[in-house]
Order: sequence, then structure tokens, then C-alpha cells
Amino acid sequence: MAYNRSERLMNLGERLRLYNTHSQNQSSRIQELGADPIANNSIRSKSNRAAVLVCLFEDPQGHLRVILTKRASTLSSHSGEVALPGGKVEEGDADDIETALREAEEEIGLDRSLVDVVTVLESFTAKKGITVIPVVGILWDRNAFNPLINTAEVAAIFDAPLEMFLKDENRREQEFEYKGDKYVIHFFDHETENEKYIIWAFTAAILIKAASIVYQRHPDFQEQRPGFWNRSRQ
Repeated sequence: MAYNRSERLMNLGERLRLYNTHSQNQSSRIQELGADPIANNSIRSKSNRAAVLVCLFEDPQGHLRVILTKRASTLSSHSGEVALPGGKVEEGDADDIETALREAEEEIGLDRSLVDVVTVLESFTAKKGITVIPVVGILWDRNAFNPLINTAEVAAIFDAPLEMFLKDENRREQEFEYKGDKYVIHFFDHETENEKYIIWAFTAAILIKAASIVYQRHPDFQEQRPGFWNRSRQ
């Protein structure tokens, strides 16, 4: 590569490759990409499965940031909300990693060859039964990524500091109840380039989890997740 990889980012990549995830279905694919294998499980339901890409990079000051999108207002679900690049599994996808990389390429023009996948996190399950798999990748050279937004799906692309999802600053919460299960939804307010975004619910929960693993510490607040978010472990 023509660019320099920081020692800090390389060390993080190696540590994340060793992360003992609950997800059990990506061993051969991650091994191909250079990560330590995860226990194999070939059973994979595609009809109710999705994957998102937690794409990390270092800014000039050496701080970790994550790429996010604002969904197009014309979409039938979660329109106008902040999300991680990703979407539902398609028939030709070999695994969750390919789904996340393909969707990121389709939505924001992120060439999959620029992303080094280092681990797959535990799955989250939505109320409607959709299982979402967070795939963590490192973008070694942010300058090599020239966003090409698919306006049918994405209204904007931006990035945020990963560590903010462990802090109590610019955070709000609201308590909900579902079938007797009380839980808290977190809302993170973020402003960049004179635009204001609210990162909340599913996306916030995934980023809290990713930040906790990356920084090896708990958030400065209580999570109190809904039970249904973690029903699935595959």
C-alpha cells in the first residue's frame, strides 16, 4: 500500500481479530480475510437476516471514527433515520460479511477492497424478527474512499467519533416497555458540517457495543437493552 498504517490501528485490528464473538457462522470467510476463525455454522436463514458495516478509520488526530448514513426520506422503513451502511441478505451473498460489504458499496460507493474486515459482533434481533449482524471493518486510508451516494437509499453520509457512544455527553434516553420488558433507548446528538443528526435505537446500540469492545470499557451510563434485541446468537 502507498499509505502508512498507524501502529495503533494495526494493534487494534489484531486485537479485534481475536475477539471472542457470540456469532458462530463466519469462520471460513474471516479466515480468508486474515482474521482468526470463528466456530463454523453453515446454517444461515436469509429471509429474515441483515448485516451492517461498522467501518472504522483514524482521523488526522489519531481518533477513531465510524462511517454513518442518513437514510433517504423516500424509503418505506426508517426513512430519514441515521443508520450504518447495510441491508438485507440477498440470494447471491455468501455470508454476512459479503452482505455488509456489498450494501456499503451499493449505498455509498465504498469499494470493498478498501475495507479490512476484522471481526463480526453478536447479532441483534428486532421486534419484527429481523436478525442484524454487525460486521466490523477498518478503512486504513480514508482519503482513498470517495463517496458515491445512492440517492434512492441514502440522503447523506457523515462520520462520528466512536468514543462518543461510551460517553454521557450529548446523550438522552427514553424508557419503553414491550410485552412487560422495560428497556431504555439511547439518543446521541451529533453535529458535523453544520448538520445535526440523532443516532439512536438499534444503530446506537450496535455502536455502544462496538465502542465497548474497541475501548475495552463499559459506557458511562446504564444500557438496559430490550430482551428481544439479543434473542438470536447466530
